[in-house]
Amino acid sequence: MVYDFITSVVQNFNIIDILDIVIVAYIIYRIILIFRQTRAVALIKGILALVIVTIIAEIINLTTLSWLLNTVWTVGILAFVILFQPELRRALEQFGQGGLLAPLNNFTKSMSSNSEAIDEVVKAAAVLSKNKIGALIVWERKTGIRDYIETGVPIYSIVSSSLLINIFIPNTPLHDGAVMIRNGRVVAAACYLPLTSNNDISVELGARHRSALGITECSDALVIVVSEETGAISFGSDGKLQRFLDTRMLKEKLRKALLEEPQEHRLGRLWRGFDDGK
Repeated sequence: MVYDFITSVVQNFNIIDILDIVIVAYIIYRIILIFRQTRAVALIKGILALVIVTIIAEIINLTTLSWLLNTVWTVGILAFVILFQPELRRALEQFGQGGLLAPLNNFTKSMSSNSEAIDEVVKAAAVLSKNKIGALIVWERKTGIRDYIETGVPIYSIVSSSLLINIFIPNTPLHDGAVMIRNGRVVAAACYLPLTSNNDISVELGARHRSALGITECSDALVIVVSEETGAISFGSDGKLQRFLDTRMLKEKLRKALLEEPQEHRLGRLWRGFDDGK
């Protein structure tokens, strides 16, 4: 029976069907690329979980739960448009500019290794700390933070201590805001970050430290902060800020988080795919 089914499918298949499947698959792939580095990924996971619950409720005949979920899905399309408005607008813009038909050479790129980038960031932090120059450096990991990257000035450069130091020199065009690092490259500077919602933090922490906590509360990004007043180096992750680190401690924390990361983070990077740096 299986053989007969496969034979019938193959016989009824033609070149138009194959072309149709390839086009639809490619469009879905490009849409995934648009969503993958934004906070919308978490919302999509929530929607998929809701779909699974709905299917299970229908299968085992949970009448009340099924009615409730069906009511939710009735207004689901409107909620989807509201929740994903920025991403949908970006998708339409890219489609109008030929973004969905972009060449596949985005898979190839050159970047410095995380290990080299860590060394350069630590060197820059040491110089900035010594001279009491305020700095805010964000390192993207599994959770995409493109929404915040796009608030700044695109750079896409190999990470170097000289570049980072020059960016944060006072009164220069890019010194105010955060530098964003993705996959071992500086992708943007002068980026705006969300402030923390935690009201229990020390009153002596200014906007730079509050922004550092804010980005770690809504993503798994790592943050390095250099205080302009004291020159103290702080390291932020998972909604927590560790202050008064020396360069050796900072390097250890970065290496542990980026070079010895858990398996799920490595799988997350594979899901994000090969980024074009834009």
